[in-house]
Amino acid sequence: MCIRDSLSTIQQLNMNKKVIWITGGSTGIGKALALKFANNGWTVAISARREHLLKEVEDKHQNIKSFPLDVNYKEKCKSVYENIKKELGDIDICFFSTGTWDPKKEREIDLEQIENVFKVNFFGTLNCIKAVETHFRERGKGTITIVSSIAGYKGLPNSTGYGPSKAALNNLAESLHFDFGRYGVRVCLVSPGFIKTPMTDKNDFKMPFLKTPEYSADKIYDGLINGSNFEIHYPKELTLILKFLKIIPDRLYFYLIGKLTKLQKKEN
Repeated sequence: MCIRDSLSTIQQLNMNKKVIWITGGSTGIGKALALKFANNGWTVAISARREHLLKEVEDKHQNIKSFPLDVNYKEKCKSVYENIKKELGDIDICFFSTGTWDPKKEREIDLEQIENVFKVNFFGTLNCIKAVETHFRERGKGTITIVSSIAGYKGLPNSTGYGPSKAALNNLAESLHFDFGRYGVRVCLVSPGFIKTPMTDKNDFKMPFLKTPEYSADKIYDGLINGSNFEIHYPKELTLILKFLKIIPDRLYFYLIGKLTKLQKKEN
């Protein structure tokens, strides 16, 4: 094979290479999804604040490359995006899943806590979206994935910051679906149920239909690669019930949720 043929082969391989950027990639769903995509031949960029955890994930697969990031800083989000593009090439999918949650502080109106939750969950995600906005609009294809939660469907007891921040992400995703859709870019909302992660380990209540991060990664991968729906939600045995509760009269909703939470308190 001549040098020209070799260069042509390398260029073709680079053209066929698919790249995904995952924030929150050091633990939980983000980590499991990084390994899922890497095992399926994708080049995976992972970001999070804790560099030692990122390095542990990076060491698990040759297709994974870590890019430390605190999403609270919009200029850092932009520079990390530029570094990923420079090192790995154009990004095909963004998966923004950074989040924070402290159940002990959710039971009262703790303004400092609520501001911090919105800063990370909502504005941190928005900082990342802003960093890639021009890239996707000019490219005219690709997927921006926003990770929300079933907690964003309707108001729940003891959720003064987390639930509202996720509801804001739901609304944002719906708006961006229109704004990016005109450029041929897919915006996808992910609404997981209870997944066993370091964050949900803080919960002091029973979590129905608790699933593993690997289960979550399978559902997300299938929805992103083989599906075209706006929302990926799971497990269906839980999310479909909650979607039904969204459409019933408020008085009935409050009554049912009140009964369920009182029952859970007695069981605990």
